[in-house]
Amino acid sequence: MAQTLDSQPRPGVVLPALSLARRELVRFLRQRHRIVGALATPIVFWLLIGAGMGHSFQGNQNGGDGNYLRYFYPGTVLMILLFTAIFSTISIIEDRREGFLQSVLVSPISPMVIVLGKVLGGTALAFGQGLIFLILAPVVGFHFTVLSFLLALVIMFVISFALTALGFCIAWRMSSTQGFHAIMNLFLMPMWFLSGALFPASGAMAGLKWVIAANPLSYGLSALRQTMQWHTATPAIASFPVSFVVSIGFALALFVLASAIATGRTSADLQ
Repeated sequence: MAQTLDSQPRPGVVLPALSLARRELVRFLRQRHRIVGALATPIVFWLLIGAGMGHSFQGNQNGGDGNYLRYFYPGTVLMILLFTAIFSTISIIEDRREGFLQSVLVSPISPMVIVLGKVLGGTALAFGQGLIFLILAPVVGFHFTVLSFLLALVIMFVISFALTALGFCIAWRMSSTQGFHAIMNLFLMPMWFLSGALFPASGAMAGLKWVIAANPLSYGLSALRQTMQWHTATPAIASFPVSFVVSIGFALALFVLASAIATGRTSADLQ
């Protein structure tokens, strides 16, 4: 009997991962309030904060053209990616509560495939909503080239992947959505605030400059801002190649961490 079970073909990586990712997309699309909340909240932030701080934002040394709504636009795209990616991982807590996660854990697929499927699902959701807002960028005054637009898409995908993997690391150990929201408010929102989304690092106090430079999300936003302002001399925390490499490294490191956490938790649960 044992030989028969061992001789059965094990599922690959792509199909199980895509199946889990598709499940995340279907669940999200069936919950329209999540779509509205993830997209409308950053837009309201952009309008209110942009209108409130626009007159106090000092011209060319900060935003390139003195328009704070334009400066804050890439930060709003980042907020959309953050909200959608992180909130998509709440499904992990719900799946554990409903028993779906336990049934997946005892299946022949490896924990890394589970992580990949969940992360790809959240990445697709975040990327899709961020793309909707990015397409509206010309209305604000951004002018893309074909190359800059393609690079913006790549950066958005990398940021979405990294943030979803980060949300997975947090949600995997959580047993309640209340605890997840508490961690998000304590950790993730300051991470966005200190990415240069609201104000440039060049105008911050010395201590905050070090924090912004140490924040991996700062480099993703820097790369995104440089693609969106391809022909504008906007202050950047690092050059585009450096920002891109750091963002890729951040995403890969979080995926490896998420896989390690899932593997460790799975082994403990099955023993």
